[in-house]
Amino acid sequence: MLDVTRLRVLVAVSRHGSVTAAAHALNYAQPSVSHHLARLEAETGTKLVQRVGRGIRLTDAGRLLAERATEVIGRLDAAENELAVFAGLRAGRLRLAAFPSALGTIVPTAAAILHDRHPGFDLRLTEAEPPEALRMLRAGYVDVALIFRHEPDDAGAARRAAPHALAPAAALDDPEIPIAPADRDDLREQVLLSEPMYLIMPDTAVCGGDPPLATAVTELWPADLARLSDQRWIAGCDRCREHLLRQCAAAGFTPRISFTTDDFVAAQALVTAGLGVTLLPALALRAARNPGIRTARLRGTRRSVVAIRYGEAPDPPATTLLLDALRAAAGAPGRSESVSRPEPPVVSAVPAGSALPEPAAAPLPSPPLPSRPLPSRPLPSRPLPSGRAANRRPSRCIGFSTL
Repeated sequence: MLDVTRLRVLVAVSRHGSVTAAAHALNYAQPSVSHHLARLEAETGTKLVQRVGRGIRLTDAGRLLAERATEVIGRLDAAENELAVFAGLRAGRLRLAAFPSALGTIVPTAAAILHDRHPGFDLRLTEAEPPEALRMLRAGYVDVALIFRHEPDDAGAARRAAPHALAPAAALDDPEIPIAPADRDDLREQVLLSEPMYLIMPDTAVCGGDPPLATAVTELWPADLARLSDQRWIAGCDRCREHLLRQCAAAGFTPRISFTTDDFVAAQALVTAGLGVTLLPALALRAARNPGIRTARLRGTRRSVVAIRYGEAPDPPATTLLLDALRAAAGAPGRSESVSRPEPPVVSAVPAGSALPEPAAAPLPSPPLPSRPLPSRPLPSRPLPSGRAANRRPSRCIGFSTL
């Protein structure tokens, strides 16, 4: 059986890149780290590290074992924390990974709710896009991963099946499933909310210039995006970019993407500067809205915000408390593994190229904020595991305690 201490040493060497740095991180002597690596190689019968100049690097077998060891150690640490909670040794630690627009809206509200109801819990927040958040969840570095996926709404599904549909069915959204089929058995999800998507354009009354669409247009279907085929486009994260490409493909064109940013504040600033148009969800506009933009509701597609947990039910008490706070912040229904989306308003089909009627404005959801301010005393955060993709944006970790 592999020794857990030696696995921790291997993970530290993989994470920090040298024996010296790993020894410093673990508070070990350098010869002790070298000894543990040698013993681990003897246990496995495999060469795990090799010398390169004055340093070392992991072999292919060493990298494979380090990746698996990261998951094993993460789960062990999570189990230790959960057992301590059950035994009453400490109040409990909650760890949540979430994408930026959720961190700017429902997550702070949930943190304040949790602080009001259970002031003894220690909450750690990490910014991560859905693929990274799921990887951290499986490795045991977070208790809940908050992700999003784009889906066709009910009106979009009906329009896709109608004879007068503006685009072939294959070109429209299919539900995004960010969980591999082999991994779905040990990951459980709960939909917190389903939000509309918006086309973001410059407000010519503020910014000047010619409007990309007539000011009377306040909603449109994917096929109507063809009117903007000559515009420059601003893409977001990888998943948002894929969604943009699918919507434009439904309209029969490939967008000319001039800028890419996963910062929704920067995307709106680029729009107001007249450098392009983009698609953003309601949460991004609720987190920060530039006064120089104009929006038009994009029908036929929505974005679902989903809380993912690892392992079989029931959830540990701390995780249940966090989910309750997230549901309250999102305004979702009561405790349920499957939360149905509200019925969208009936919208009559509009042929492409014709003027669109102006619907009643749909206000963005705004759950009430608790009266107590959020705590801001920082706590040191444990280092996160390195990702497999070299070009992945590093996650930002925010730690604070409700004590």
